[in-house]
Amino acid sequence: MRITKTFAAALPLMLVASVAAAHTDSDVGGFISGFTHPILGWDHVIAMVAVGLWGAFLGKPAIYILPVVFPLVMAVGGALGVLGVPIPAVETGIALSGVVLGLLIAFAVRAPLWVAGVIVGVFAIFHGHAHGTELPDAANPFAYGIGFVIGTGLLHLGGIALGLLVGSAAGRIVVRAAGALIAAVGAAFLFGVA
Repeated sequence: MRITKTFAAALPLMLVASVAAAHTDSDVGGFISGFTHPILGWDHVIAMVAVGLWGAFLGKPAIYILPVVFPLVMAVGGALGVLGVPIPAVETGIALSGVVLGLLIAFAVRAPLWVAGVIVGVFAIFHGHAHGTELPDAANPFAYGIGFVIGTGLLHLGGIALGLLVGSAAGRIVVRAAGALIAAVGAAFLFGVA
């Protein structure tokens, strides 16, 4: 119940977050810049919340594993970005993460843990790569990375908190509706509407 109240208090802040100028060649700073980047960019908010939400929906051990897989694999994608290894369609992959994860939640897909881990990991590569390409210009790349991981983790926790509602019939409807909303926002990014 306490987690639900915490999420309810944080939800308005997530809903009023402005769209960030994500994935541009703009300068990025240190910890605060890294921390706020995923929280202020709707493309990241929906994906990170969806990972936690789907993990909670799938239950143990996915509730713990998916939110750990994402940042670990995201770090690999980030390293590829820092090294300049090209990955095609990064922004498309980021938008598709919202669409696919949202639809998996909306349709209550209960994938095996390894399949869920692969899906989350593939999308984490795109998110990480986008930020890895920004890191070389950062005033403090290490602080930026730490901030980004913490911001990502908090969004995962928000998704988990919402996902804990699946214990009731009404909660399952809310969770599936949240998945549909995530998919719709992802589609808006995919088609350039957002």
